[in-house]
Amino acid sequence: MNNQQKMNRRRFIKMSAAAGVLAAGGAALWKLGAVRLFRDTALQQFPGVLYVERLRQVVAADSGRARVLMWEGSSPAERPTVEVRLQGEENVMRRYPAADDRFTDDGSEVYQYTAELEQLMPGTKYQYRITAGEAATDWQMLYTPTADEPYKILIFPDAQSSDYADWKELAHLAWARNTDAQFFVCMGDLVDNGEDRLQWTEFFGGVKEMQRSIPVAPVMGNHETYNRDWKVRLPEAYLHYFKTPSNGSKAFDRYYYSFDYGDVHYIVLCTQQKEIDAFKSGLVEEQLAWIRRDLKAHRKRWNVVLMHKDVLQYRINGRPEREEGIDEENGRVWMPVFDELAIDVVFTAHLHTYRNRGHLYHFAKTPDKKGPLYILTGVAGNVRYPNLWIDHAFDEVTLPQPETDNYLTMTVTHDTFEIACFLPDGTEMDRVRVTKR
Repeated sequence: MNNQQKMNRRRFIKMSAAAGVLAAGGAALWKLGAVRLFRDTALQQFPGVLYVERLRQVVAADSGRARVLMWEGSSPAERPTVEVRLQGEENVMRRYPAADDRFTDDGSEVYQYTAELEQLMPGTKYQYRITAGEAATDWQMLYTPTADEPYKILIFPDAQSSDYADWKELAHLAWARNTDAQFFVCMGDLVDNGEDRLQWTEFFGGVKEMQRSIPVAPVMGNHETYNRDWKVRLPEAYLHYFKTPSNGSKAFDRYYYSFDYGDVHYIVLCTQQKEIDAFKSGLVEEQLAWIRRDLKAHRKRWNVVLMHKDVLQYRINGRPEREEGIDEENGRVWMPVFDELAIDVVFTAHLHTYRNRGHLYHFAKTPDKKGPLYILTGVAGNVRYPNLWIDHAFDEVTLPQPETDNYLTMTVTHDTFEIACFLPDGTEMDRVRVTKR
């Protein structure tokens, strides 16, 4: 898509957002409705109602004992704090002061706050609320998993859109059908333009219900590295919006990370070396050394990789010179490492098409299911490439063309992963099981 088309898409988003506010009766009425949404039912301590925006949970390194909470306000907050209590109890058991993480990007100052919740107990249902000055939000839910319990997660492919209405509808429907999910993954290209503040608010609008109740595990995509002129930059907004676990790197802290949830270790890789190399080098080499150290330090029954760009190269319709094979930038680098480290499942995105490749090992199909299962997750926004890719020899399941948006679920038990792909209306398109004895 050329730059002029993308600029038109950005203008369309702005006009759509403005029209939506006017249709609702103006920004003041919309804000009043949001205040009512957060109305506290027991405000003996706080007589005022606190309005916060984009309240979200983010995964912590040990999700059974910690959690990160982030939110925004329309102005600087006075003594922002998170209060935590056991579900159903009246007494607050712990208070966590919030850090002032305000930043400026795209000409906007964002009043953002972050609280890191620690010393939580696994397998516990908590409630939390935000306080500032003499006001407080309503109580929200927070759950910490045990080390070996079964659970479900939601997985969203690229949300990148010209108009985020489709993304919002898909995310809302997915959450309505899967309110038992314990966290959700966004596979990169969360927005079309990483500097565009409006696109970020539209993205968060799609997950506003679930992100208050369950944590998000974000993956960085290449579109997170674009500025308003559609030139590459460092992923400034992405790194501000998501305080993911630190990886200990001086140059690339939180570009990639890992976390434990139950008996699964999740490794989130950064595949934006092509874009980021314009500013600093060494991203791939650093991750190759880190992933081995990381897996030695986190010995879980299952290991899952989440990465934005795909490992295979597809032929393109009308491009006979484009050969089918292994992607040189990512597949040749990472697939042997995944074989070596006994990764169970690899989820990718970027190509805006759903493909189940089955198990691959040493760059080949493995009838005995040796090697990781590779799932290309599809697309969750409205930027689609119908009939662009010619099926790869490794593809076992593809969605009918022209494809629409989709989402995935993964159910985890001690012995199995069950991964399913759904259309926005809930139609199941694929289901695959990985078993470990």
